[in-house]
Amino acid sequence: MSDADKNEDIAVTAPVEQPVPKGPDVIAGYLRTLPTAPGVYRMLDAAGDVIYVGKARSLKSRVSNYARLGGHTNRIARMITETVSMEFVTVGTEAEALLLEANLIKRFRPRFNVLMRDDKSFPYILLARDHEAPQILKHRGARNRKGDYFGPFASAGAVNRTINMLQRAFLLRSCSDSVYDSRTRPCLLYQIKRCAAPCTGEISREDYEGLVEEAVRFLRGESQNVREMNQKLMQEASDKLEFEQAAKYRNRLWALAHVTSDQSINLDGVEEADIFAGFQQGGQTCIQVFFFRTGQNWGNRAYYPRADKALDLSDVMDSFIAQFYDDKPVPRLILLSDDVPSRALLAEALTTKAGHKVEINLPQRGSKADVVAHALSNAKEALGRKMAESASQTKLLEGVQERFELPTMPRRIEVYDNSHISGDHAVGGMIVAGPDGFAKAHYRKFNIKTEGVAPGDDYAMMREVLTRRFKRLAKEENEVGAPPTGSSPDATDTADDVAGDEAFPNRPDVVLIDGGAGQLAVASEVMAEVGLDDITLIGVAKGPDRDAGREHFHRPGLERPVMLEPRDPVLYFIQRLRDEAHRFAIGTHRAKRSKAISANPLDEIPGIGPSRKRALLKHFGSAKSVSRAGLEDLKAVDGISAEMAAKIYDFFNERKG
Repeated sequence: MSDADKNEDIAVTAPVEQPVPKGPDVIAGYLRTLPTAPGVYRMLDAAGDVIYVGKARSLKSRVSNYARLGGHTNRIARMITETVSMEFVTVGTEAEALLLEANLIKRFRPRFNVLMRDDKSFPYILLARDHEAPQILKHRGARNRKGDYFGPFASAGAVNRTINMLQRAFLLRSCSDSVYDSRTRPCLLYQIKRCAAPCTGEISREDYEGLVEEAVRFLRGESQNVREMNQKLMQEASDKLEFEQAAKYRNRLWALAHVTSDQSINLDGVEEADIFAGFQQGGQTCIQVFFFRTGQNWGNRAYYPRADKALDLSDVMDSFIAQFYDDKPVPRLILLSDDVPSRALLAEALTTKAGHKVEINLPQRGSKADVVAHALSNAKEALGRKMAESASQTKLLEGVQERFELPTMPRRIEVYDNSHISGDHAVGGMIVAGPDGFAKAHYRKFNIKTEGVAPGDDYAMMREVLTRRFKRLAKEENEVGAPPTGSSPDATDTADDVAGDEAFPNRPDVVLIDGGAGQLAVASEVMAEVGLDDITLIGVAKGPDRDAGREHFHRPGLERPVMLEPRDPVLYFIQRLRDEAHRFAIGTHRAKRSKAISANPLDEIPGIGPSRKRALLKHFGSAKSVSRAGLEDLKAVDGISAEMAAKIYDFFNERKG
């Protein structure tokens, strides 16, 4: 066969890559089989990622709008052109579709939907009743522990302040059950009048239960009744010349006044409500949420949802509220600063979800309108502060680009630091910063796992931390084919296309290492090993005499380190980043060390659960006394069988041997 024939054969048999069909033609192909029933649809791109989730009263009618390109906004047109496939779920009603849509948006976080950026759970106050002496504590997560829950509160700080004041007022215990059961004398909280010390019998069970019920009534909104009762008791004690008892009631009244004084604005005649007030400026949106429960203001929180700049405030709030209540309890009343397109549908859906009637109103006058106006004022101020901070942060990031001659402004900076004491409880910390400041949701801690690391070997610890972080990043990028910068839009996109389309990248543009040339050399080796040596590395070393302001900055390939001007804002910015990494690493190390110190050896014995542990501590007083106990003494404990006593005895005696 001639060479020409061979070439011809090769040309005929070579595979030809067919372009993946996408856009209106693909969407039109689904119309033949789509029902007219309500449901939820998902649009997927070539990588298989969900790029949009929507609901519809009639799936066929809604999807047919996407089967053509004309007449859409830039955002919708681009969404259509990137669609390669679609998925559908039919439901019984449009209200069910709305709830499912919110759930799927939070699950898949599609880049063309309005997204909640901050979705942390809200803290509650819990009066736990699974013990003879109820305990007051902060609680997050599933409410499956027996007791009374009060909330939600806007922040952990609001809960802590309230608990602190309630302890002053009602002297409720906050210690854990194990600490309670092991006490032989009152703790410091009793001495400073923050606890009634039921653990050692300083107060009777009946009197302590009375304090608990008073606290419950106060938290349920009967604050005036509680105050009047304490005023009456104080007066009666004073009339009987029982001045010490009268002083106790006086102090309780002061503490109650502190609790209510923090609630500067309240809703008259409203038991529970949530207030949503939104404000837009400069393509950004802030939504303030105020929480009112038991007639009291329990704080507020600002949200900055990611949304297309072209979307109206009402559209952003519409989607935001549905997502907000996906995993949160719904009050009976919701007040809005602006009307939303799906208000009636949203009320119907939330009523179905909550199991009680939910009203969504726009108050025009009276105390409700005043509270909404107050929330709106807070939203305006919060957005103004955020925009000012973002502008300042952008200037600093541009300064980093200029000082270190980077090709583009860094959007994600990662800073690493280690913490240990002579190698014990060693941890590594990673903090992240970007255009919006510190991105605390992206912080990571690393427990050092490498065996045989010499105490204080910072190089080995840094190698382990960086290897674990960037080996995983390299694997993720290889699997999904992520672009190097972590951004999705093409260079031809206009600013008006999809605001927020660029999710915060997972790949850093700059990695700061707290250390000099040695740590930087380790980091460079790790990056070369995992194939990510295109990421900029900078080592931050303390200068002569370890003075702040005289730091030396090391870069791979530079013979001599770089120094910045003593009053350069970029220098202060990098110092802040380094100090934050140091704070985070130290805090993680201390938490790990404290956990190790407070670890109870009884927890390591198979078959010893909370009940048996409590019985042992109550009988012997401490784990150390249990470890010294003889076999017969262990058998004498309630709930400890002969077999279990032998296990406990062998556990401690094997350790001694």
